[in-house]
Amino acid sequence: MPNAAAGASQLPLFHIVGFTGHRRVEAPAIIAQAIDDALAMLQKSAAGEWVALASVAQGSDQLFVTRALERGMAWHAILPMPAVEFAADFDTEQWMQVESLLERAEHLQVSSEGTDGGREDAYLDCGLETVNGSDLLIAVWDGEPARGKGGTAEVVEYARSIGRPLIVINALTGERQVENWSHLHEEEIELTGLNRLPDARTWGDNPFNAPPEIFAFQQKCDFEATRSAPGVRRMTVSTVLLHVLATLIAATGLAYGLHLATLAWLKFLCLAVGVVAAFVLHRRMHSERSWVKCRLAAEFCRSALATWGLLWATNLLQELDLPVVHHLARSLRILHGRTAAASPVPIADFQRIYREKRIEDQLGYYRRQEQRALPLLRRLRRTFWIATTLAIVCVASYAISLSADVHAPVWLQTTVFDFLPISLPVVAAAMISIVSINDLQRRVARYRDMQAMLEASRAQIVYCATWNSLGRMVLRTERALLQEVIEWHSVASFSESH
Repeated sequence: MPNAAAGASQLPLFHIVGFTGHRRVEAPAIIAQAIDDALAMLQKSAAGEWVALASVAQGSDQLFVTRALERGMAWHAILPMPAVEFAADFDTEQWMQVESLLERAEHLQVSSEGTDGGREDAYLDCGLETVNGSDLLIAVWDGEPARGKGGTAEVVEYARSIGRPLIVINALTGERQVENWSHLHEEEIELTGLNRLPDARTWGDNPFNAPPEIFAFQQKCDFEATRSAPGVRRMTVSTVLLHVLATLIAATGLAYGLHLATLAWLKFLCLAVGVVAAFVLHRRMHSERSWVKCRLAAEFCRSALATWGLLWATNLLQELDLPVVHHLARSLRILHGRTAAASPVPIADFQRIYREKRIEDQLGYYRRQEQRALPLLRRLRRTFWIATTLAIVCVASYAISLSADVHAPVWLQTTVFDFLPISLPVVAAAMISIVSINDLQRRVARYRDMQAMLEASRAQIVYCATWNSLGRMVLRTERALLQEVIEWHSVASFSESH
């Protein structure tokens, strides 16, 4: 199949064109030519490779699939039900033709594994899934309302309702009508931007010998994410600490009667630097977004590389798709499907390599992260409780002194009654703020959860004796790792927008 990769560390951009249409076609030659013209227009309209997504029912479906294959396009077949049940809609000769076409499909999926809801429900689900999986839908439609559930009209109506780009071909005349064309390339800019990142020196592992361009792409995304990390949390903490320092200086002047120009200028300097830091922080939000995008892309690729040795392409990324990496996930999924069985790895080697290069590596990472975060969390909590307790003691001492009319020494009055009751609550609040800014409580809990999950996976993978059981365990592990990445992405995205 065509490979649209443009460089040694660039991933190809794939577009999906879905199809829906009537089974009865009055002028097949006219419709076939209209479909061919529409596909030709698409292939000229955008860089990258167009992939066809369609069922293979009688009539316009088969016209579309045949034309797409003749144009050298890859075809991903989607069936409304398993092939054994789907065959009931064809006679013997027709089904033989369908089977010969299905042999040419690059990928096959079934939208409904059972027909408990009826065959019409299955066909409707298939049409809706075709729209969901496409960037653009071609519809051969006579413009009439649906004559039954799951008809072309319902699928077109759904595509319109979600703003999907459409090419509607008149089922009688072959005339084309284009709708929502401006929505076609809204998301591809993300992968295009990642492809433009400069190449980076490779230093990691490509454990299952995935295609070199995918490994190189992951390495440059990882390098860029590491290099361009904006340090927003550190800058935010610095801003908080500068304001705390300004408050302590002000409290010192008030408590001890030190009306010095030096203290005033120090307070002004702290506040001025804090304001500049806040301004720089706001300006660096773009860097934060770029960093989050690169880190997310690097981790998606890392997960894909870790599963490349399986005998079949997994649907690992399909259910964990995010708009920011939509085309990246699609590119990885399609490329994996094309090369999954190209370099088979013995199951014992896969188990060993996956444990050593993936599970042990991730276990080490989460252990290191916990070892860094937990002591900091403990210190901040300890400081909070010490500052809070001392503040309560100071305020209580002042209240007792006033109630008992006890004359306190000057140093006790200025320090314990004036300075500390102002300063200590500010310090305690700063400690809690730093815990929140660094998301320490959630991070420590997640690090421990991930270690427990990885240790369980490491023990269970040893006893997987078949590719099916091993694949399920690897898939479960990778999804858990990617869920952590997605959770991090959500937290980071929320933080950058506030």
